[in-house]
Amino acid sequence: MSVFRILAVALAAALSILTGAAAAASAAGDGQPGAAALRARFDRMRGNLDAAHFGRPLALVSQDEDHVLQGDIYVLVDQPFQLVRDNLHEAPQWCKVMVLPFNTKKCTASGTGDPAALNLYIAKRKDAAPDESYRVDFNYHVEALASDFLRVALKADSGPLGTHDYRILLEATPFDAGHSVLHLAYSYGYGALSQLAMQAYLATAGASKVGFTTVEYDGKPRLVGGMRGVMERNTMRYFLAIEAYLASLSTPREGRADRRFEAWFDATERFARQLHEMSRDQYLTMKRREQRLAGAPQADAS
Repeated sequence: MSVFRILAVALAAALSILTGAAAAASAAGDGQPGAAALRARFDRMRGNLDAAHFGRPLALVSQDEDHVLQGDIYVLVDQPFQLVRDNLHEAPQWCKVMVLPFNTKKCTASGTGDPAALNLYIAKRKDAAPDESYRVDFNYHVEALASDFLRVALKADSGPLGTHDYRILLEATPFDAGHSVLHLAYSYGYGALSQLAMQAYLATAGASKVGFTTVEYDGKPRLVGGMRGVMERNTMRYFLAIEAYLASLSTPREGRADRRFEAWFDATERFARQLHEMSRDQYLTMKRREQRLAGAPQADAS
C-alpha cells in the first residue's frame, strides 16, 4: 500500500468526526440576540428544508472554499428545549455524543464548567484501539445558556495530517412546547498534505461515496461527491449522534449507552448509500468493546 493510500485512509477516518463548526459570523446571525437570530435564520432556511428526503424538516448545506470545508444543518427536532439545554451544556455530556460515530474510539472530558476540555481519540482504521488513534484536544465553551437559547462551541487548533482550526458549534432555541430548532455547524482548514491525502482517498476507496446535495455534473443531476460529499456525510453522522443521545434520555438509565449505539446505527442506515460502513452486529460489538476498555459504567448518569 502506498504512503499516500495510507495517509488517505487515515485522514478519511479522522475527518468523519472532526469536521469542525462554521464561521463565527454564521453563528452570530444578523446582529440580533442569539435566540432571535437563530429563529430568523431557520425561517430563512425553510425553503431548503427537505422533509421528504430526510424524513424531518432539515436543511443541510456545505461548501469548500479557500482551503476551508464547512457544513451546516438546520433542523427541527422532536425534543423540548429544556431537555436539549439541560443535557448538552456540559463537556461530559458531549462525550456521550462524540463516541457514537464508528471511528471515534474514546472521549474524555476534564471539567464540567466553562472552560473545559474534550480529548477525542479518532481511529486510523475502524478496528483501532484508542492508543493507536489520533488524539485531538478541543477547548469547550458554553457561549450562551439562557431560558430560550443555548450555544456551545468546541475548538481545536490542530488535527491530523496538517488539518487545523477545527470548530464545532451547536445552537438551539425553542420552536414550541415539544420541539426545538437546532443549528449544527462545522468547519476545518486543510493544507497541501491533507488535500493530497483526501484526493487519493476519493480516487480509490472513497470514489463511489456521495453526499446528500443534488448538483449538476456534465448537465445531469447527481449527488455531490468529493470533499463536499465527505463534509455532508460527516455532518449528518454527527447530527444523528446528537439526536440518538437526546432520544436515549427517555429510556431507563441501565443500558442507556446501548440504546444510543442502537439508535445511532439504525438512523445512519436510513441513509445507507451515504453512511453505511459496517454491519449492525459489527458496530455494536465494536462499541461495546470500546465502552468496556474505557471503563464506562453500563448505567448512565445522565
